[in-house]
Amino acid sequence: MMTDMTKKTFVWSIFTRIFHILLIICVSIAYITSDFDNLLSFHAAFGYTMVVLFLFRIVWGFMNVRYSKFSDFTFNLHDLFDYLTHIFHPKKSYIGHNPAASWAVVAMIILGILTGMSGALVYGTQEGMGIFSFLNHTYFKEMELFEELHEVIANAFMLVVLAHIAGVLVDKFVHKGDAITSMIDGTKNANATNLILTFGQKIFGFVWVATSILFLLYLLSSSDNPLLKDGNTHINYEQEHALFFEECSSCHILYPPFLLPENSWKIMMNNLEDHFGDDASLEEVDRLSIKNYLLSHAAQHSTKESALKIMQSMKNKDTIAITQTPYWIQRHKNIDKALFQSAKVQKKSNCKACHKNFEHGLLNDKDIHLPKE
Repeated sequence: MMTDMTKKTFVWSIFTRIFHILLIICVSIAYITSDFDNLLSFHAAFGYTMVVLFLFRIVWGFMNVRYSKFSDFTFNLHDLFDYLTHIFHPKKSYIGHNPAASWAVVAMIILGILTGMSGALVYGTQEGMGIFSFLNHTYFKEMELFEELHEVIANAFMLVVLAHIAGVLVDKFVHKGDAITSMIDGTKNANATNLILTFGQKIFGFVWVATSILFLLYLLSSSDNPLLKDGNTHINYEQEHALFFEECSSCHILYPPFLLPENSWKIMMNNLEDHFGDDASLEEVDRLSIKNYLLSHAAQHSTKESALKIMQSMKNKDTIAITQTPYWIQRHKNIDKALFQSAKVQKKSNCKACHKNFEHGLLNDKDIHLPKE
């Protein structure tokens, strides 16, 4: 017969437990995909879903759900100090959230939402994508600032997550507690009042879980949605400057003008008699027309991430080959050199082999596809 000390008390609802599982999935995948440029849309999708989960959790915290409501949390700093100084020999047991977990949960909610918001700003200013894509034209020079801010907040969020995990592991292996198993079956060994949800709470919980899952599936199945939509437009160079298109694409792939600064284009267009070993001389009127077009659309006048970083990397250098710019070299340093010699690429300057929309002025990370033999 079970004694009062070993009574099973229902603490966590099915909705709280599913939220916990979904959150683990979203945070894990968002963290893993953050280092892969071609998976940026997946990173954003799981990041957005994390924010949605947290927003619902905030509402859940004010819905008078026993053990999950914020008023049941322990925010007293004296209690927190006492708990942390006796973490291996606790003086008091907690049914719901202990003081450390109470602070950790609130910190994760705040930092998680800020991580998602700052990520959306980076996505807009740096990539020209998503709901903040319009900021790319006005704040593109601050893209690195937004990126650094996002990384700082995201790292702070992950530190709190790791601290929370450490606390759970201490409970499991030091205190022999049931924090982990309670997130599976919803119960704890304690003599306390069982959680009972009202009809309204059950409806909200169902909406919470269903909306979050459907939201994620929507983002993953449709890249044309407002949160992930590409705000960059294809450039029709043939219509924009027919002479540039005809003369330059007749001998090699068409290189977007924003990939070199003005001075590089000046040097190149003033010495067409020796254009990478070939004579590409033009009638003077045609040469000036193309030159003026290139200068007016050079890196200095672009809001593209690649243009800004090429400018920053070149400083006062007079490189006229895009593949010799410091930024290009750094960006491609981890690519197997054999790829550039493969039949599908053949040479470093064949940019469209990996950037499918290259000749339309698009170098988005999501469009990078390394050819396979």
